[in-house]
Amino acid sequence: FVHHPGLKVAMPSTPYDAKGMLISAIRDPDPVIFLEPKKIYRAFRQDVPDEPYEVPLGEAAVRREGEDVSVFAWGAMTRPTLEAAENLTEEGVDAEVVDLRSVSPLDREAMVASFEKTGRAVVVHEAPRTGGLAGEITAILQEEALLSQEAPVGRVTGFDTPFPFYALEDYYLPEPARIEDGIRETVNF
Repeated sequence: FVHHPGLKVAMPSTPYDAKGMLISAIRDPDPVIFLEPKKIYRAFRQDVPDEPYEVPLGEAAVRREGEDVSVFAWGAMTRPTLEAAENLTEEGVDAEVVDLRSVSPLDREAMVASFEKTGRAVVVHEAPRTGGLAGEITAILQEEALLSQEAPVGRVTGFDTPFPFYALEDYYLPEPARIEDGIRETVNF
């Protein structure tokens, strides 16, 4: 996305956030691009209040508290990231999962606070590795919390190829096993 000072880009990962962020987007005086990953449609159910409510744009949510590594995801990558974090508890890895929810603006404060707490970070996104948002997130962590860093920031992303047809989508997108490998590599550095 081209950075525009007033532009907001929302990408919910839960039904609750989808409703609340859509209402926030409609009510926002600035332009908002609202992205709904089709992969999360019907992926799971969640109770959503009937009455209107807002979920703030640009505010991340810690979906799982942890002490060993901060894992940043958004949209359709949040659920497989949470699954990977849960799977790694059997190995003694305590991963914190931060759902960014908005990719513009990024919640820099939440990212830095989590990174300062754990000293390690992994970014999970479905876009290709090169030119992806993981590079920007890594730069923010380097600029604002370098002295907290205990390992290189890991990236688990799509591949540097054109996005494949639907039949190969599951191979292209990061899935829990690949995310677990990325987290392990960062934790064991």
